[in-house]
Amino acid sequence: QLYRDARECLTLLSQRLGSQKFFFGDSPASLDAFVFSRLAPLLKAKLPNGKLQQHLKSLQNLCNYCTSILSLYFPWDGGETRPPACSGTPRAAGTDGGEVEEDPHKRRNQLLSVLVGLVAMLGYAFLSGIVTIQRGGTGPAGRQPITLAEEEEEE
Repeated sequence: QLYRDARECLTLLSQRLGSQKFFFGDSPASLDAFVFSRLAPLLKAKLPNGKLQQHLKSLQNLCNYCTSILSLYFPWDGGETRPPACSGTPRAAGTDGGEVEEDPHKRRNQLLSVLVGLVAMLGYAFLSGIVTIQRGGTGPAGRQPITLAEEEEEE
């Protein structure tokens, strides 16, 4: 039932996108970011059961949509051209039966991506005031800091 619902959802998204570049015309909207954040991992990840991934790859406009956003906002920095994401063919296998490494610096790039993402999230949390650091035992004007439980009692 879950796969059937997911397939139906992908089909409906494909119908809604049609031949447009983005869901609401020629420029991306927040819906595009949300949909891409769900489709790109489904399209790119190695999954134990590839039924849903194959269905997504069969919806050419959604596949092109993901590939377009990837190339537009996440340009490939390798010397070779990026392999097509929507080709139904599996990747080339090495002589030992394993896959050939596409990018020799893949692990380094993954680690750097995670670190940049973590720094960005922490920076946002501090700058927006979600997280604050208090020094010493007292707050402003010599008052003790209010704990979460005390704050809820005041409300």
